[in-house]
Amino acid sequence: MTTDISKKGPEDTPPSSRPEAIKAIPVRHYGRYVAAIVAIAALAAIVYAFSQGDINWNAIPDNFFDERILRGVRETLILTFLSMLIGVVGGVILSVMRMSKNPVTSSIAWFYIWFFRGTPVLVQLFVWFNLGFVFDYVNLGPVYKDEWSDFMTPFLTALLGLGLNEAAYMAEICRAGLLSVDEGQTEASHALGMSHGKTLRRVVLPQAMRVVVPPTGNEVINMLKTTSLVAAVQYYELLKYAQDIGTSSGATVETLLLAACWYLIMTSILSVGQFYLERYYARGSSRSLPATPFQKIKANMLSLGNRSGVGH
Repeated sequence: MTTDISKKGPEDTPPSSRPEAIKAIPVRHYGRYVAAIVAIAALAAIVYAFSQGDINWNAIPDNFFDERILRGVRETLILTFLSMLIGVVGGVILSVMRMSKNPVTSSIAWFYIWFFRGTPVLVQLFVWFNLGFVFDYVNLGPVYKDEWSDFMTPFLTALLGLGLNEAAYMAEICRAGLLSVDEGQTEASHALGMSHGKTLRRVVLPQAMRVVVPPTGNEVINMLKTTSLVAAVQYYELLKYAQDIGTSSGATVETLLLAACWYLIMTSILSVGQFYLERYYARGSSRSLPATPFQKIKANMLSLGNRSGVGH
């Protein structure tokens, strides 16, 4: 006796008995819509308020490339560079002193960092600027001797006030970067016969830079904005020149907005440089480097082109 067994596959199933496709309904985030509406309304209210104010907007483009403004931009950049140079060099020295096993040097470094991080920058600038009331002369023996008022110029006041304060912050940043490298790599380098200096230069520093670069970039941007404080000690940079132009022309608010535009331009350029520097030192630690702004724009354009092609 034979048994006839009929086998049916999915193609033999009647269409009416097939399961219906799942219809996915996205979750609605009403809070996002409310937050977006509130943000747009607040932005529109601010724009409307400024549009109703008595502001001479033509004064901003008229003075944007004024000779004094451009001179102020140059002085701001120079002061930022020199102050960060003092801060980085001093920070490296202080970090090495702080990590030293010598209790005297480590205590001195700790006190320096504690003092300069614990007092406002503006107070430090005023202290340097007014030390002429305490010292009549600066006497460095046969090297240099002069009256304190002639020695402590507004530029030197700004440079010392910003640079020495920045060294305290850079010391902690450098120390964190050095401590982030495993000690076993230093021991392995010494076992291979590498000197201490070569180990520091070829093994420790390249890895520490991944930790040091991001906060250092933030410090550079912050330093550029902090230079505006030196107007209080009569040093002429961007803000001081903008204030003088505003006082002489009567466009006080307009020139301050002009200075804000220049600060935004400079900080934006520095932010782009920081991105590419972080991307450079991320090599070897990330599987794929973060996309550059141009790569993101290109990817978005290609995705839009693909979508339009599929629609047609």
